Amino acid sequence: MATITLTVELTDTEQAILHNDLLNINDWLQAAMDGKKNNCWKRMQQEWTTKLMNDGSFTDPIPSNQAGFVALVTAREDYQTRAERDTVQDIPETE
Repeated sequence: MATITLTVELTDTEQAILHNDLLNINDWLQAAMDGKKNNCWKRMQQEWTTKLMNDGSFTDPIPSNQAGFVALVTAREDYQTRAERDTVQDIPETE
């Protein structure tokens, strides 16, 4: 498992603003990250389940667990990360 430590820089003013609404900034940030992870998983699962089901050359079972599903998808030749997709889109087409 990868552990990523993030640092958020806030001015005193920004911290005071957040403390006006939040009980604990760190807890809120962790909850926001958990929500983002869940949303990304849902989008990935939906997108790739459809792609796999529509791929006539794909005949293997689709894993029912998250780790197996992600391993299957990320090992495919047609899989690209967000950064890779953005790089491909930024390349100007030549005639």
